[in-house]
Amino acid sequence: MASTPKDESPLNTWIAILGRRDTPTDGIEDYCFFLGEALKRHGIDLRQTRALWAEKGWFVALRSLWAESANWRGQWVLLQYTTMAWSRRGFPFGACIALELLRRRGLRCSVVFHEAWRQPGDRLIDRIRGACQEWVIRRLYAGADRAVFLDPLSKIVWLPKNSPKAAFIPIGANLPEGRPVETERRERNGTARTVAVFCLSDPPYRQREIDDIAHAMRVVAQQRAKVRVVFIGRGTAEAKEDIDKLFGSDSAEVVNLGLLSAEGVRRTLSEADAMLCVRGPLYMRRGSAIAGIACGLPIVGYAGAAEGTPLEEAGLELVPYLDRDALGKALDRVLVDTERRRMLHARSWRAHRECFSWRRIADSFVQYLEFEADSP
Repeated sequence: MASTPKDESPLNTWIAILGRRDTPTDGIEDYCFFLGEALKRHGIDLRQTRALWAEKGWFVALRSLWAESANWRGQWVLLQYTTMAWSRRGFPFGACIALELLRRRGLRCSVVFHEAWRQPGDRLIDRIRGACQEWVIRRLYAGADRAVFLDPLSKIVWLPKNSPKAAFIPIGANLPEGRPVETERRERNGTARTVAVFCLSDPPYRQREIDDIAHAMRVVAQQRAKVRVVFIGRGTAEAKEDIDKLFGSDSAEVVNLGLLSAEGVRRTLSEADAMLCVRGPLYMRRGSAIAGIACGLPIVGYAGAAEGTPLEEAGLELVPYLDRDALGKALDRVLVDTERRRMLHARSWRAHRECFSWRRIADSFVQYLEFEADSP
């Protein structure tokens, strides 16, 4: 367990509890960092601490949590939940134990559900694991004083209706805040239209995603004299060989930048004309799409999960799931139609400002936790 100062914590301190660190990048850690930066406007210091169960074992990690939490009395503790952050094999019972220890300390406990469902799978072990995950998720919800979900509550079918201790607060982009580059400025950078792809999934899903991207870019290349696709983020460097095989001279110029700093991601996305998102139907917790929205990009991707969510307010151009021809035509339509691209750009920037900005997210956390905590 990472250490925090042993002195008496001020009343405006919140504590974020993280599980195992993800590699090569940890989206939960970044989420807490940017949330913490935004909470400073409210005089709140969000401190991160991590249960090092993967390095030191559960006994040592939980004992450290018990000792460290003695200094947190009166503070909000925000336990960050994903399945694999609290289990190597998908049985996250440790999260329940950690929450129970925090409750025994008399702390105000909120669980932030980065995942609110079981992991999929049809094998017997997958069904057993999924049943355990469902039990853990419901147990965490029952044991928390407050629960924060990153999906609209109407999408979480197991959640009791009109629950007084559940709130929907969307994620923000794990990027520094900044105004997007305007469409006119992008077009002065050259005649080539640039499409950004931010992150690829792990195998076996990665190959299908690259196939979809390559097909869409071939459709566009048949209409455009010059077009390029820029790959950045997790999984893109590892996929370089597969990408090079699928993108021939008849397709598009390919730039593969791999992992970049947060500022490098913002700069690269802000200079693109559109983002292509094919990691399944676009949904609320897709951080790569939220990053594109924060940079004012039109988002071209698959429909099926964005409906009925704040994503609908952004500049989306969605097509039926796995319809590659429709994907390519939608992307070409966005790239060739300047007025439509400007409209989608404005919609994405407005959706970011009104829903997905860290300032708005921090306001929602403070209103929900502090108001509810002080209510009779």
